Amino acid sequence: MALSLNDIRSLFEQYGNLAYSGEPVTQLEHALQSGALAEAAGASDELVAAAFLHDLGHLLNLQGETPTERGIDDLHQYFALPFLRPVLTDAVLEPIRLHVDAKRCLCAIDAEYFGQLSADSVRSLELQGGVFSQDEAEAFLRKPYAEDALRLRRWDDLAKEENRVTPDLDHYMQIVERAMSRRAMN
Repeated sequence: MALSLNDIRSLFEQYGNLAYSGEPVTQLEHALQSGALAEAAGASDELVAAAFLHDLGHLLNLQGETPTERGIDDLHQYFALPFLRPVLTDAVLEPIRLHVDAKRCLCAIDAEYFGQLSADSVRSLELQGGVFSQDEAEAFLRKPYAEDALRLRRWDDLAKEENRVTPDLDHYMQIVERAMSRRAMN
């Protein structure tokens, strides 16, 4: 069953105030900051929607606070896809699906990246398969939407700032709605 705009809004309204795994922001604040960073970078509506929705799987597969401390990888990058696929295009879905592997790739290709990860991101990296080998990184970079996933990943890493001012939920719901309407036209 596809998620409607109202379903997405309800998830954020119901669970958005949950802590974002060991970070000084809530799930909603992280989503809003990710979307704002994408928007500030001039990303398309589809990539802004992906940035805003990339961790929606955490709200669909609730594992309690900081599951990585208990050795749990909640596979959030996959969890929302069956619900979003009927209403959004690959330009939104693929960066979401690939954003975890983008972290694994960035650790392999950017010597400074690993040192910038938060403690929770380091824990989750190990649970998610660890740093890519050079061959794995090269294969990842050949995938459609890999570059968008790398951009999304960097916004994801920066979207953990306490009290950052961003546009509100309604603003990003309008962007998601525009992305949904383009999917409906195809």
